[in-house]
Amino acid sequence: MNITKTAIIAITGRPNVGKSTLMNKIVGEKVSIVTNKPQTTRSRIYGIVNRGETQLVFVDTPGFHAPKSLLGEYMLKVVKDSMSGVDAVMMLVEPINHLGKPETQLIEQLKRSQVPALLAVNKIDTVKKEELLAVIAAYSAAYPFREIVPISARTGEGLDALLDLSSLFAIDGPQLFPEDMLTDQTDQQIVGEMVREKLLICLDQEIPHGTAVEVIRFSEREDTGIIDLDVTIYCEKASHKSIIIGKNGSMIKKIGELARKDIERFMGTKVFLQTWVKVKEKWRDNNGLLRSFGFDK
Repeated sequence: MNITKTAIIAITGRPNVGKSTLMNKIVGEKVSIVTNKPQTTRSRIYGIVNRGETQLVFVDTPGFHAPKSLLGEYMLKVVKDSMSGVDAVMMLVEPINHLGKPETQLIEQLKRSQVPALLAVNKIDTVKKEELLAVIAAYSAAYPFREIVPISARTGEGLDALLDLSSLFAIDGPQLFPEDMLTDQTDQQIVGEMVREKLLICLDQEIPHGTAVEVIRFSEREDTGIIDLDVTIYCEKASHKSIIIGKNGSMIKKIGELARKDIERFMGTKVFLQTWVKVKEKWRDNNGLLRSFGFDK
């Protein structure tokens, strides 16, 4: 394959609109974690798709929200920075015929960045086709998007058309990533995110949002190929630690088992996973701790 054109396209939208689901679907591999909780994605994640002579680099970004901590401010900055210096922005919205505050603010950001933009109306499998006309009309009146594409990130409907339109933003230039590369994330980063995904799924209310995951050891045994993982889960309160561990270690065992199964599917080999839980009070508002966890402005 001879790549002669490339396009970097930032995927933006409110929390839980389906950005990470879309990223995984078009890449064909789970490179972004997905839950039904807002602010699942915390950092910028690249997903790479090669189509003929064109390489498309999609950028999954955190959900656009009002920040309540230094971590939240970091996430908001990631979104804004991702909307500059790219070839196009793909704004993802739900099939609702009016704009909410996040959508209005994102459009204002589009106006400032002056980057070409297309609109993807997600979750069309949840509404009647005729209802989409009002949605398209509302967004057409709000901003001159290059194209508006109805899609379902869950079923894959409309994604071929979305990729075709995304390819139109490609410009002549050298290949950005090797052809066999699906994401810029290392295996260690993806493994850590898979553990955090299970925290978000298994825990309620604010607790999972106050957790961070650090992979302390990632090594492969030469004789068997088994991967040994030592993972530390950080939380903000001692009371949260006891909930994460659970009665007789039941919750941390459940989290570990679910994560291990996902990691084994991803790595294609057996995994020996050990987890620890530690308290780091108010780490989301501590610049030093944020930097140590990889959230560096």
